[in-house]
Amino acid sequence: MTDFSFQLYSARNFPPLADVLSMVASAGYKGVEGYGALYADDAKVEELKRNLATSGLGMPTGHFSLQMIEDAPGKVIGIARALGIETVYCPYLLPDERPDSGTGYEEFGRRLARAGAPLRAEGLGFGWHNHDFEFQRTTDGAIPQEAIFEGGPDLEWEADIAWVIKGGADPFHYIETFGPKITAVHVKDIAPAGANAGEDGWADVGQGTMDWKGLMSALRKTPARNFVMEHDNPSDAKRFAERSIAAARAL
Repeated sequence: MTDFSFQLYSARNFPPLADVLSMVASAGYKGVEGYGALYADDAKVEELKRNLATSGLGMPTGHFSLQMIEDAPGKVIGIARALGIETVYCPYLLPDERPDSGTGYEEFGRRLARAGAPLRAEGLGFGWHNHDFEFQRTTDGAIPQEAIFEGGPDLEWEADIAWVIKGGADPFHYIETFGPKITAVHVKDIAPAGANAGEDGWADVGQGTMDWKGLMSALRKTPARNFVMEHDNPSDAKRFAERSIAAARAL
């Protein structure tokens, strides 16, 4: 079964959170995905928990920084329990922290696996969310995403398909190759060249250049259940939410 979720980062510029959650629920979503700023302290976690209950939305997945996962796994587990998060994804690695070789990325994969071990021991899923740099070869010719999975073979993958394409890779190849690892998907779209400059070149799902019909057909063969709508910089979060779920439902 496909569950359409909404990455709350997409609406970070359209507070208050309670109104965002109400809008997302009204658009037909059943769940949302959280990100670090939403659970920066206990008061924010409690606020989010209350607002989720009021809106009737679940939060099956959440992004947590690697630093928090490594330094405070018990806190991550507690937040996940409070909000109903079932799978934690580590979302990013800053440029100055990125390895420059295949062996470096293999070690990073092992680091991720070690970081996620306490979460997995408590029954949570744990994995990596990609951007574009994971598909750009290192100086020794390695593909970082492949090397990460070499080092952490049990890692799950939240596949951000638009970033795979931005990285110059063929998403169908990676869906076929690593499909069993894909437990969630970021569904976003890329605007035609030169369009939507005010939205950083992104588009509402179904309004861009990506073959989402073919991609969804391939992705439905993976374990992925949560398909998370995302737009990194929409000028109108409500427009993005409504148009994107309508397009996704038609695929």
